[in-house]
Amino acid sequence: MGDLNTFPLSYKVQGKRIVIIGGGEEALNKVRLVTKTTATVVIISQHIEIDFSAFVVEVFVRAFVAADLDNAALVFVAEESADAEAAKAAARAQNIPLNVVDVPSECDFYTPSIIDRAPLTVAISTEGDAPVLARLVRARIEAMLSPRIGKIAKLAGGLRQKVESLIHEGAARRRFYEALVTSPEVEAAELRGEGEAAASALLDQHVVGRQGQGVVWLIGAGPGSEDLLTLRSQRLLQEADVIVHDQLVPSAVVQMGRRDAEQIDVGKAKGHHSFSQAQINTLIVRLALEGKKVARLKSGDPMIFGRAGEEIAALRKAGIGYQIVPGVSAALAAAADTATPVTLRKVSSGFVMATAHGADDSDLAHWASLAQSGLTLALYMGKSIASEVATRLIGQGAAATLPVGVVVNAGRANKSFYRGTLGALSSEVLELADGPAIIFVGEAVAAGDWADAATIAAQGFKVA
Repeated sequence: MGDLNTFPLSYKVQGKRIVIIGGGEEALNKVRLVTKTTATVVIISQHIEIDFSAFVVEVFVRAFVAADLDNAALVFVAEESADAEAAKAAARAQNIPLNVVDVPSECDFYTPSIIDRAPLTVAISTEGDAPVLARLVRARIEAMLSPRIGKIAKLAGGLRQKVESLIHEGAARRRFYEALVTSPEVEAAELRGEGEAAASALLDQHVVGRQGQGVVWLIGAGPGSEDLLTLRSQRLLQEADVIVHDQLVPSAVVQMGRRDAEQIDVGKAKGHHSFSQAQINTLIVRLALEGKKVARLKSGDPMIFGRAGEEIAALRKAGIGYQIVPGVSAALAAAADTATPVTLRKVSSGFVMATAHGADDSDLAHWASLAQSGLTLALYMGKSIASEVATRLIGQGAAATLPVGVVVNAGRANKSFYRGTLGALSSEVLELADGPAIIFVGEAVAAGDWADAATIAAQGFKVA
């Protein structure tokens, strides 16, 4: 760890003035930042180039005078002028902290990249060396914090005296506050304007020694790339006590949870079922009844071929709270990978997702009709029976000339593509790359970018 040249702190500006010298773009950037405080913001410049009317500020189009710094907490100089030099000299003479924009050597302090969840504030600073890095770190922290965490923090502050009078043990108070700021029930209640009642109810549970039962989050992990997770998914993974994940969820995604979180692999790989669905249902119910926050991490989207319906039914029967967090389904990732517009004006008016396994003749007849009418089919879990399904679709009336595209490992670095026609696909059992596949069928497939895809022909091949 290196030595810091600055000391991070929160500086009190309530009841004070923040003075900005300058009327251009740099001044506007500082205005956006400091008007988040309760301080009176004053802008002084002989050349006002920006419309500041959208902000609660005082604008003076004149020369700077030393009296402008009366009751000032901070001074920002955001222009090069004689007024700027006078303001710098006056600030130093009065020992008022000074920031000269883009001149680190003249700054008494630096403005960090700020995450605003008032009263919670997180500031990231690189001492002026790498502001781009500060913004990137800020984005990662933003992903971990609920947009309403500030409101929950205010609830915690409002309950402080009551908590101290009812819960005397320090460790017990900490457990209550941790439960309060991470409770999805309290967050949902706060959104409805009922946050105080929900927080008080949670406090009552802790006072009588019942810390409440847990919750289960059914989270879509997307197709496998960590950067395709939603912000909410990342935040809840950081809150989970236990992560129950499928075999298709990459380790890198699972590891995005807390380091001390228990990880349980219930994966079902082809030919090997380590847990039955009934066992998974029993597991997540038991964990929640133990008071744990359970992240049920599923590949893609939990509501699309994720058997979430069975797990939700088990949770409802047990009276356990749950939340569903959508993810990027494999078909959507495959469409993005190949720039395939699965709905395309005057070509495809709809998009159908279906599983090829277990499809009977009536299903196939329906799919064939839809494909012939212009809709795009996205068939999941059909790689091993792709040729058979193609043959049966043609038998049910689908044209052998319909374009076909296959994406294996959609959304991942090792993705691979194949293209051809329904007739070509039906003529040979293909050896595709290892991994889950999406099979697109429909006229819109031809509009995608399949330039580097292997061509489906009447011969076997394998692409690694």
